[in-house]
Amino acid sequence: MWRFLKRLLIGKPLKTLEEGSQHLSRTKALALLSSDALSSVAYGTEQITTALIAASAAALWMQIPIAILVLVLLAAITLSYRQIIHAYPSGGGAYVVTSTNWGRNAGLVAGGSLLVDYMLTVAVSVAAGTEAITSAIPALHPYAVGIGVVIILILMGINLRGVRESAGFLMVPVYFFILMITGMVLYGLYNIATGQVAFHAASAIGTTGSNIGIILFLKAFSSGSSSLTGVEAISNAVPNFKEPKPRNAAATLSIMALILAFFFAGITFLSYWYGIRPNDHVTVLAQIGQATFGHGVLFYLLQIATALILAVAANTGFSAFPQLAFNLAKDKFMPHIYMDKGDRLGYSNGIMSLAIGAIVLLLIFNGSTEALIPLYAVGVFIPFTLSQSGMIIHWFREREGIWLGKASINFVGAAISFALVVILFWMHFKSVWPYLIIMPVLIKMFWTVNKHYRAVAKQLRVLSKEPVKRHHYDGATVIVLVSNLTKATADAIDYAQSMGDRVLAMHVSFDSNPEKEHRLGVEFKREFPDVRYVDIHSSYRSITEPSLRFVDEIAKGAKERNHSLTILIPQFVPRHGWQNALHNQNSLRLRTALASRDVTVSTYYFHLKE
Repeated sequence: MWRFLKRLLIGKPLKTLEEGSQHLSRTKALALLSSDALSSVAYGTEQITTALIAASAAALWMQIPIAILVLVLLAAITLSYRQIIHAYPSGGGAYVVTSTNWGRNAGLVAGGSLLVDYMLTVAVSVAAGTEAITSAIPALHPYAVGIGVVIILILMGINLRGVRESAGFLMVPVYFFILMITGMVLYGLYNIATGQVAFHAASAIGTTGSNIGIILFLKAFSSGSSSLTGVEAISNAVPNFKEPKPRNAAATLSIMALILAFFFAGITFLSYWYGIRPNDHVTVLAQIGQATFGHGVLFYLLQIATALILAVAANTGFSAFPQLAFNLAKDKFMPHIYMDKGDRLGYSNGIMSLAIGAIVLLLIFNGSTEALIPLYAVGVFIPFTLSQSGMIIHWFREREGIWLGKASINFVGAAISFALVVILFWMHFKSVWPYLIIMPVLIKMFWTVNKHYRAVAKQLRVLSKEPVKRHHYDGATVIVLVSNLTKATADAIDYAQSMGDRVLAMHVSFDSNPEKEHRLGVEFKREFPDVRYVDIHSSYRSITEPSLRFVDEIAKGAKERNHSLTILIPQFVPRHGWQNALHNQNSLRLRTALASRDVTVSTYYFHLKE
């Protein structure tokens, strides 16, 4: 049943040789990896105007120079990540660059920041998309959290089907959004150029007396920079591109940055020209759409496109998180399960972990993640700062081509990114302080995992300078755990006698039916007279504790005899998997408990035919 359901939802397994067919063209990669960055134009300009209106309406002209500064940062980040793609084509982005140039701890800060940030990406994007849905259908507002969870599960299922299929699904909402925003900006600019729309700005550019101070300016700039979240995702997913991977990834990044710059600049200019002011009930983008298209069909199509892009913007996290987790696992800082590919050649464990983390965040914050947006921004700009400053070190070490010019670009991006981190901690400390707790905990976790893997490697290594110590046993002792005298038990005893010099049968009895327990002992001795039968009484109905005590006692004797010790657990296997739920799992509990002892635990499987 489970296998059928899995095939229905995820699809049939793909061969390893089919991996090349899952690689992305530029068109599909743009849809898969740019939804987060492009969707941010739906709220980037609004964040700026909301900060500026706190001073006065006359201060709204400052959104133009702030937008220019954001575009300068976008250009620096884009050029920097193009360099990263070519210099580090294996993926990993900020984590790999920072680890290589700043050291492992700094790299773990970058990697840990992005892991958390991708979870926030999913939670914030889904919450925003849910708000768009409930705004259109107010009756659904009480079910906002449930709708968000369903959206995350749908996105998880789509991504589990494979990179190519998820990209194909996302092409419709992403390109629909690109079409609608492009049309709105071009039509709005055409109306302005032809004089069909009068100048409605609250004040002209350069107007003095707007009473805006440096603190408010920096707050508006840091808020507007939220439009740049998601730009780094392509550098993390270079291995998913078709050959030549670096060239296609760099080209896709440039295309995405140009579209994002055009959208952000166009929306900000229209907001200024139309004199748009933030409104609790209607978004800035919706007001621009009303002023440009009126209340006709095009306006509602714009709203639908915005809701769709916000809902699917979470998919950038689903694309980048698994690849980043793979790189951390490869370096032994995360569990190796994140290196395993699923049936559809995707890193399914990373996809499911991301979905679970995002759902937890959505439930904790009850579907409203506004307070997490500054933390979300910190998680982006700290890796920006580390990776771009790391590239400066890279160029000074390699000195390739026009390396000084490239280093200068990285310096501009690193300086502005670092300034934004300082501003975010300064002005939004109440929202971002969890970062100072989360990162030390994550780094401690990373090094604990790494220490375990290094210890395992050291203990399992056969080829070393020291001679390998081998143990030669004089015999074998086998303990068979007996619950009842069944065909499975009898076969297990026969098997134990074939491989052991000394065989013992152990049974745990309770107070409930002493006559039955006595009868079992008599029958066993009659069936196997040459096997020692031990009945251990348990007053508290526990099987594991008496078994462990008995094994410990026998282990001492086996050591004195120089015997190997094997615990053999009989277990029957039902014909159908679902039938396991009809039986207790004592054998599983016993195997788990005995794993803590220095003995060999073996299972004798008896397969049922009906």
